[in-house]
Amino acid sequence: MTTTFAPLTSAFARAIISSDPLEDPAAVDAARTAIIDFLACAIAGARDRTTGILADAIGARLPGEAILLGSTRRTDPLIAAVVNGHAGHVLDYDDVHASVRGHPTTVIIPALLAFAAEREFSAEALVASYIVGVEAMARLGLSLGSKHYENGFHATATLGTVGAAAAIAHLTRASIDETAIALGLAATQSSGLRLQFGTDAKPFHAGMAARSGLLSARLAAAGFGGARDFIDNPTGFHSAYAFGAEHPSALTENWGSPWQIVAPGLTLKAYPCCTASHPVASVGIGLNEEGLRPEAIERITFTYPPGADAALVVSKPSNGIEARFSPEYVFAAALIDGALRLDHFDEQPVAPRLMELARRVHRRHDHTALRMSSDPRTRFVIVDILLRDGSTIQRRYDGLPGLTDPAEKFYGATAPHSAFADIPSLVLTMSSATDLRQLLTLLNQDVAPNLV
Repeated sequence: MTTTFAPLTSAFARAIISSDPLEDPAAVDAARTAIIDFLACAIAGARDRTTGILADAIGARLPGEAILLGSTRRTDPLIAAVVNGHAGHVLDYDDVHASVRGHPTTVIIPALLAFAAEREFSAEALVASYIVGVEAMARLGLSLGSKHYENGFHATATLGTVGAAAAIAHLTRASIDETAIALGLAATQSSGLRLQFGTDAKPFHAGMAARSGLLSARLAAAGFGGARDFIDNPTGFHSAYAFGAEHPSALTENWGSPWQIVAPGLTLKAYPCCTASHPVASVGIGLNEEGLRPEAIERITFTYPPGADAALVVSKPSNGIEARFSPEYVFAAALIDGALRLDHFDEQPVAPRLMELARRVHRRHDHTALRMSSDPRTRFVIVDILLRDGSTIQRRYDGLPGLTDPAEKFYGATAPHSAFADIPSLVLTMSSATDLRQLLTLLNQDVAPNLV
């Protein structure tokens, strides 16, 4: 049986299960690099206070064979998916994808690693299924248009359920019908609101999505029923979430040509804060290097295209968690300290020395510019600075800064725990089931006493 009455859902499911991204070396290289970056974020995030709270509350002491990253504990796969997804996103240091307008890896990889506790597969199969999961998540984001995010949904959560389910369906070579049901079950669990940005709940969204995607694929494989037309149905995903801005053809058109993980590709974060604040961070660091002192500044204005600062929901943060979503604070910290560190964004109250400059920042929008969309070319910020001597400085940043090599980031996240040192080289070469088991063993070591 196939979903012939639902052509878009059927085509989406067929593309997911029939793909072979291992034929594209660029996609494989990008995937391996992104996995290293994610593991750096998740191992560091395992130490976060909220990761421990979540692990305790959700029952991570229950028996099972799924690993908790950065801990010697093993637990039930669904629980591991939640905790590891949260850990990967809790520092807001994990990758982002323009087509998703969110964070794909911190949802998809935790689901796949959890699934490894109940079925043996090769490391190459994990890489391939991760690429397909990113593709599915990104294509769904493109098909929704911009209003989904702007109206308040957190795309990491809402699209992540489907991306994770797609990755598992590809891995298991599910049928078209089974895949369509899994996608629909994932879609009916799609939830997550941007109003949680700056709170403990935001990274929980990633864990929720990882768990929901894994559960959906497991249910469909076990014969659990559900709608097979989550895209085509008049009351389906687009109807509920696109707000009239959908582009259905984007779901499968030119699938994998190139792979979304290659173009536009993932942005690996250079700074541990909201991606939308990174352009002003780079401008601030550059001005620090030029010798600009904060006491010389009278007023600062950020000019964004419409929609570009939708995620930047905080202007006057009270602590470092909120400050991740404040471009005013991010710019001040970057300009004054010449760098952005994890301790700029911890749970401590924000430093008055930074907020004194942040309060001189104002935002505006250029309504003659194209509205920011999944096209990276629509993202820019102009920074205008009025100095107290009456002179002015202007800087413009187009696109997003990012990393090409996460090796230093991984080292910084895992030091001084040398037991993790072999992980990057293994990820870059792993292919067999034995390699994947070795990776799981290396990851299942204690860096997080709050999870033990």
